[in-house]
Amino acid sequence: MPRDAFSHVTTWVFDLDHTLYPPSARLFDLIEVRMATWVMNALGVTRAEANRLRLHYWQTHGTTLAGLMREHDIDPEPYLVDVHDIPMDSLIPDPMLAAHIAALPGRRIIYTNGTAPYAERVLVARGLSGLFDAVYGVEHASYLPKPDHAAFDTVFKKDGLTTARAAMFEDDARNLSVPHALGMRTVHVAPERADAPHVQFHTDNLSSFLERLTRH
Repeated sequence: MPRDAFSHVTTWVFDLDHTLYPPSARLFDLIEVRMATWVMNALGVTRAEANRLRLHYWQTHGTTLAGLMREHDIDPEPYLVDVHDIPMDSLIPDPMLAAHIAALPGRRIIYTNGTAPYAERVLVARGLSGLFDAVYGVEHASYLPKPDHAAFDTVFKKDGLTTARAAMFEDDARNLSVPHALGMRTVHVAPERADAPHVQFHTDNLSSFLERLTRH
């Protein structure tokens, strides 16, 4: 049982996409289409090339946005507004997940490579509104993405959390490396386990994992 390993935790940090909703919702598929369209229009390339660049930027820089900013000096605000303008029809409320998050002792925050307004829309659709003390998006990290160390430093400084007493839940194992180095408990939320030393715990069901942490 992992409960004892989290007994010291006073701040719970959650990623958003594919962490607080399942990949089966395929919400990010809609975002990726808008990303490719944006890259096509901004750089004057074909859709195939835009998709290649989108993947290249994600692999090289952490996010498509980071690649566009570093390699093409684009303005992040119009891009972020456009790519996150998607419907939430595929998301359904999860009362059990909401109850288990609410039962966590201490502060609960969200930190996403998306934007805070987008995160708030997801929370509404998932029935998770009002459960978090703060919501941080890429704009709060000066547009630096996870897994950039400076991005974590910026957001965690804004929040004032003590990393030695915090835990991070994240679907992208790359984004758990810095939290682990900072002394946080790390939980990989994904269908398959990542074989990496910075991943301390794995779950394919966040709700069940949290239930084990809060069960008395």
